[in-house]
Amino acid sequence: MAHTGDSKSMMSDINVTPFVDVMLVLLIIFMVTAPMMTQGVEVNLPQTTTTRVKTQEDPLILTVNKAQEIFIETHRIMPEDLEIKTRSIFENRRDKELLLKADRDVPYGFIMQVVAKVKKAGVDKLGMVTEPVE
Repeated sequence: MAHTGDSKSMMSDINVTPFVDVMLVLLIIFMVTAPMMTQGVEVNLPQTTTTRVKTQEDPLILTVNKAQEIFIETHRIMPEDLEIKTRSIFENRRDKELLLKADRDVPYGFIMQVVAKVKKAGVDKLGMVTEPVE
């Protein structure tokens, strides 16, 4: 039997146009939303002239705002629960590293109480986050 040349043959090429369209849309979404993704709670940081801290993993960020409220990342923690929560967070982490963001108007004594609780919880490295002097 001879082949009659009907046009119902299988196409073996992959159509990548829908895949490229989806990837471009995702790229645009991530480019627009990335600048909006800030970490932690907004505080008025003191300004200093220091070098950047080099970290191995993503460090945990502890924030103390002007009202002396304590936040781990964005979760509010009561001062009496800080040591227990910090110890449980760092229980399974290899590097016990924490960055402290404190508002410049928080009393020094309160910050030292927070630092003491964090150190008592077993944090090895404690860094202070500041803003560069303009």
